[in-house]
Amino acid sequence: MDRAARTSGRRRVWAGALVSALALALPLAGAGQASAADVNNVRNAGFEAGLSNWTCSANSGSTVSSPVHGGTAALRATPAGQDNARCTQTVAVRPDSTYKLSGWVQGGYAYLGVTGTGTTDVSTWTPDSGSWKQLSTSFTTGSSTTSVTVYTHGWYGQAAYHVDDLSVFGPDGGGGGDPEPTIPGTPGGLGVSGTTSSSVSLAWNPVSGATGYTVYRDGTKVTAVTGTSATVTGLAASTSYSFQVAATNAAGESPKSAAVSARTNEGGGGGGDLPRHAVTGYWQNFDNGAAVQKISDVPSHYDIIAVAFADATGTPGAVTFNLDSAGLDGYTVDQFKSDIRAKQAAGKKVIISVGGEKGTVSVNDSASAANFADSVYALMREYGFDGVDIDLENGLNATYMTQALRSLSAKAGPSMILTMAPQTIDMQSTSNSYFRTALNVKDILTVVNMQYYNSGSMLGCDGKVYSQGSVDFLTALACIQLEGGLDPSQVGLGLPASTRGAGSGYVSPSVVNNALDCLTRGTNCGTFKPSRTYPSLRGAMTWSTNWDATAGNAWSNAVGPHVHALP
Repeated sequence: MDRAARTSGRRRVWAGALVSALALALPLAGAGQASAADVNNVRNAGFEAGLSNWTCSANSGSTVSSPVHGGTAALRATPAGQDNARCTQTVAVRPDSTYKLSGWVQGGYAYLGVTGTGTTDVSTWTPDSGSWKQLSTSFTTGSSTTSVTVYTHGWYGQAAYHVDDLSVFGPDGGGGGDPEPTIPGTPGGLGVSGTTSSSVSLAWNPVSGATGYTVYRDGTKVTAVTGTSATVTGLAASTSYSFQVAATNAAGESPKSAAVSARTNEGGGGGGDLPRHAVTGYWQNFDNGAAVQKISDVPSHYDIIAVAFADATGTPGAVTFNLDSAGLDGYTVDQFKSDIRAKQAAGKKVIISVGGEKGTVSVNDSASAANFADSVYALMREYGFDGVDIDLENGLNATYMTQALRSLSAKAGPSMILTMAPQTIDMQSTSNSYFRTALNVKDILTVVNMQYYNSGSMLGCDGKVYSQGSVDFLTALACIQLEGGLDPSQVGLGLPASTRGAGSGYVSPSVVNNALDCLTRGTNCGTFKPSRTYPSLRGAMTWSTNWDATAGNAWSNAVGPHVHALP
């Protein structure tokens, strides 16, 4: 969002940072099913014996007790300088044999590969991940190959990576190794332990040999946990859902359990939960030519008011907030706090937004993540904010922003509002850091209000290019988020309130309403029509309540009632 008035467009040139890595996973013709004698030839595959049998470059590796994929330990390796934290093991194999190489990774860029095969050496990789992800590929050995070197490594300048439960599965090479785990049994005893208007809590019986569990809602994976309980959030009020759970370990995932049904509670009312469909507006803590407002001036159509913005401090990751009393016609801190309480008493949420077009807050390591969580929580306590909005338009680190937001949530509790306002480029792919962050915190995320402006043409979920300023642009780009893992209740459409609110991308409120109808009801679509409807779509957002007021509140008067009347 702009601190300065957008009276003319400012062209952004997006340079895609493309990292090319050859992941040569070539299954060989004639490679058949593994025989009964096949084993995992890796020794100390789960790092339960520390770094025994492993060698890590530049002392970059160590074992940790958390996070782990299975057992009680995992490898943590940290690239530094010109070292990419390469850890290796020589594994005994048989000549002319086929093997499956696999391992579970988490954290920074992580690579898994094998050399010395005598045929084609192979590797595979993944960018940083906030949860455990399995990498796998296959290779064959040459006619005289009796050992290969298995390796993992990170990437220069990236965060530490973790590895657990490696396997070179195939004919016994005679060097010893760990037994290959078997897929665990199906969990039993799944039941509902609690409900709110936006969440369902589940519990089930433990399964022998399981290292984790996957929770499914209406057949779609929504979260993965290591314990025997989970809370699924981001649900619509007064809505029935079906849940199943499966057990997992290094060998794979069990069949899903018998399904249980649960209905969320009624929402809304007083200072309670957010309504099923909500309108978000940014309130400017500065005068840039738009109408100067107090919080009390914001129309009642707005359900979430995002105070723009918190500012970075000299401490990495930490933010602060200073009310611009001079620029806001003498608006005092006491009045500001009182107005926040009044809005909350009327059932509204007031949150602090971090970032904006010119705001840079760097959360790039554990220390800065802790500073971010501590400082935002301090602002919540000082001013009474209900939560935080992430509007970092200059990049973020998915691993450590996830860490920061989870730490903040632990401090603030389950009622915390968490919103995001990424630019269109940030949500084009689930591999993007912003999108990954949203998915990483999906269980505590309220809504992502992507900015459908100042972006130019973009790809829709159908692979076609759409120009901003149309119903198709809004619906085809929203489809990427809706089909990419976010719940419909976590998706909102972010638009300027007037032509002066952005350099480009303004559309009339009627276009916003048509897009909302297309996505929720399948009506008023343009040339693009989603394959299904999303009745629980959260709603819409605008920059800003001040520019809306400057235009006579035309945006909120048209879009607000329409959002609240959605199915």
